[in-house]
Amino acid sequence: MRSVLITGTAGFIGFHLAQLMLKDGFRVIGYDGMTPYYDPALKRARHQILLQSPSFTCEEGMLEDMSRLQTLCEREQPDIIIHLAAQAGVRYSLENPRAYVEANLLGAFNVLECARAFGVQHLLMASTSSVYGANPDMPFAEVHKTDMPLTLYAATKKANEAMAHSYAHLWKLPVTMFRFFTVYGPWGRPDMALFKFVKAALEGEAIDIYNHGQMARDFTYVTDLVRGIRLLVDQPPVQPATPEDILPGDSLSLAAPFRTVNIGNSTRVPLMEFVSEVERALGVTVAKNFMEMQKGDVPETWADCGLLKRLTGYQPETSVREGVAAFVAWYREHYRV
Repeated sequence: MRSVLITGTAGFIGFHLAQLMLKDGFRVIGYDGMTPYYDPALKRARHQILLQSPSFTCEEGMLEDMSRLQTLCEREQPDIIIHLAAQAGVRYSLENPRAYVEANLLGAFNVLECARAFGVQHLLMASTSSVYGANPDMPFAEVHKTDMPLTLYAATKKANEAMAHSYAHLWKLPVTMFRFFTVYGPWGRPDMALFKFVKAALEGEAIDIYNHGQMARDFTYVTDLVRGIRLLVDQPPVQPATPEDILPGDSLSLAAPFRTVNIGNSTRVPLMEFVSEVERALGVTVAKNFMEMQKGDVPETWADCGLLKRLTGYQPETSVREGVAAFVAWYREHYRV
């Protein structure tokens, strides 16, 4: 039985990924700090579900605690590490930037050190579509430049990619970075737009619509996302011998066993269309506060996921209508409303 250490298993994406890895026969070791960025009760509820599997174990600890993380790796000897834990949230990085430096930079460094020291077969690390920043070329492709991040959150993830590439080069450590695009679905975070929209609508309150609704996102349903990660686990990058060995559009590094991969729905969905699906699923019309663009935000995201499909044969395809309806059903059941 292969073992995988997943950081952030009490988080939204980590929880869903751990469920899938357990279903596929992996032994899963979870590591999570249970920080109070949002209600820890939601995090503990996710872990309680995972703990029903005898193949799941977990330890609470911060990414910055190198001693605890190192001891865990020494005890469990994971074959694979999937690093998801981070200080999330584009907007929160304006309020508490130090949290991003500590968790996303120092924490990622500690994970890289553990992966190197214990010789894992494949290290996979979460990045974000936010690294594309002010790049106007869409759909975003992995080979596009990512030199214009607009928030510290995006900058820390860009730094993670650079740090991971250096480790892949120096230690021949196979590393795959995956860039997420606006993930949503059941068990989502309370700070995410869909959660806020549904909560406000059910409580009879207005929702905030930024940039007066002139925005679009590549909304990615969470189970599609984690399926993409799961399939990438079995595709560790191999450093090519010559430049000619790198296929057009592949982000594979010539200097290291390193690759970045977009995971999105490959669909540009206008924000107001997304809001309409929320209203449809709830059966209500929601009051709206139209506001200016938030600092550091971007008007659009849109993923080119051709590389993911070439590597895995998989293409996320859950529609916004299906995904929003599934979230609303979960929200009503979980909060009994």
